[in-house]
Amino acid sequence: MDITWWGFAALALAAALVGFSKTAVSGANTVSLAVFAAVLPARDSTGVLLPLLIMGDVLAVLTYRRHAHWPTLWRLFPAVAAGVVVGTVFLLWADDAAVRTSIGAILLLMAGVTVWRRRAGGTDGTKETADIGQDSGDTDRPEPSGGRLKARSYGVLGGFTTMVANAGGPVMSMYLLSAGFRKLGFLGTSAWFFLIVNTSKVPFSVGLGLIDAHSLLLDAALVLFVLPGAYIGKVCVNRIDQRLFERLVIGATVLGGLQLLLR
Repeated sequence: MDITWWGFAALALAAALVGFSKTAVSGANTVSLAVFAAVLPARDSTGVLLPLLIMGDVLAVLTYRRHAHWPTLWRLFPAVAAGVVVGTVFLLWADDAAVRTSIGAILLLMAGVTVWRRRAGGTDGTKETADIGQDSGDTDRPEPSGGRLKARSYGVLGGFTTMVANAGGPVMSMYLLSAGFRKLGFLGTSAWFFLIVNTSKVPFSVGLGLIDAHSLLLDAALVLFVLPGAYIGKVCVNRIDQRLFERLVIGATVLGGLQLLLR
């Protein structure tokens, strides 16, 4: 890949942001997505970014593995698998412009729906799910009313966006916030979710030609920047209160969506 020094510097910063997003503010990796799509061709950028995301997922699982809410994960996985298949078919014919426009519109829609829900009456099932993940043993919460339909809807969208442009993070962030997850439960559940989902995407990406020897060579240089980003995120997360955390997630989602639409 023909990349200038300025381009590589931008990719390195985006790689560090991947690590930070995995251990601190999940939606922030939409900025990384936009940077990679700006420096590299949009389709090719997804193949380069995926291994870096998996490294970030491994670091996040090592940090927050005890706080995952597995009943939520099992509800999501079947719908996500369907979304990944749809995304794979979409990538067979979509060009870069179609990829950017579709993902940007979905991100802004998810952010708008979440803000509307919170202003209209708070999160769904607040009494039952507000403290999910606050301690490692909190894994048997009853499912909120309408939870299955919502999980399926967000799951399909999450699978589609993560396959098409590695942009499933904001969609899942919106789902977890709307379900009332607190900070540690949010990060632990998200960490396991994306480690499993991103790893399962590798064969699809290889089959589509998105991951090859050239992309892996670039990954080998960029992965070194994921590690300090993850460490900074781990240090910062305990200093971010819940309200600010939620605002940062929503803000990063909106920013990423606008960047994709306006590019």
